[in-house]
Amino acid sequence: MTQTLVGRTILMSGGSRGIGLAIALRAARDGANVVMLAKTAEPHPKLEGTVYTAVEEVERAGGKGLAVVGDVRNEEDVRTAVDGAARAFGGIDIVVNNASAIDLSSSEQLEMKRYDLMQDINTRGTFLLSKTAIPHLREADNPHILTLSPPLNLAPYWVGKHLGYTLSKYGMSLCTIGLAEELAADGIAANSLWPRTLIDTAAVRNVVGGAGRARSPQIMADAAYAILTRNARACTGNLYIDDEVLAAEGVTDLSVYTPDDFSGELALDIFLDPA
Repeated sequence: MTQTLVGRTILMSGGSRGIGLAIALRAARDGANVVMLAKTAEPHPKLEGTVYTAVEEVERAGGKGLAVVGDVRNEEDVRTAVDGAARAFGGIDIVVNNASAIDLSSSEQLEMKRYDLMQDINTRGTFLLSKTAIPHLREADNPHILTLSPPLNLAPYWVGKHLGYTLSKYGMSLCTIGLAEELAADGIAANSLWPRTLIDTAAVRNVVGGAGRARSPQIMADAAYAILTRNARACTGNLYIDDEVLAAEGVTDLSVYTPDDFSGELALDIFLDPA
């Protein structure tokens, strides 16, 4: 087990805010290098943070950062990010597929441009960033691909709930399963991570609702850290849930991830059934 991410280079899609930024900052506290490929060069009127402010936070936390303004849907931008990471830090140890688009509209109401956006960012973006980084991951000591995508719950309720979004997120999880099998001989791990409960992010506040019944992004950061410090050859092909990862690490008190005055019932994230 690799106990630290010091000196490791992480290439992440998105990461200007939310879960991606929390994962980046947790790694930065070890002294990791974080390369962020994101479109947010300018501040959004309703969303905090840009790729530049995120990299500044990474460096304040103790890591080294590199901002790459680009779109994970664009093959040239992805190649620029991969080449930039290798040039700046000598290689790539970890890929985090964090960028994602969400639209929970029904099939009848979902505009095809929104469907295409989700497919292009979620499934295609995951495939593209992962495949482009493979030559560098192959040279790493403990290479990991971590994708923020759910378990493949084939219950008709979930498949039919918001089909367009579900197809794109399940596509990300299928990338995990396929890459784990394809890259096993190279010792490159591929895993997915999904939260048990809603996470207090801009997407939850603006699209899903219920941020008041959500945990902080730090639980996903701690779970991701636990996965990324495991032996890649012994830890691959899993569709993990955050609290299960932490339980395996001996962490069972999750109250630190909720506000001090919280006393209600947490909201389960989508694709997860009640216990």
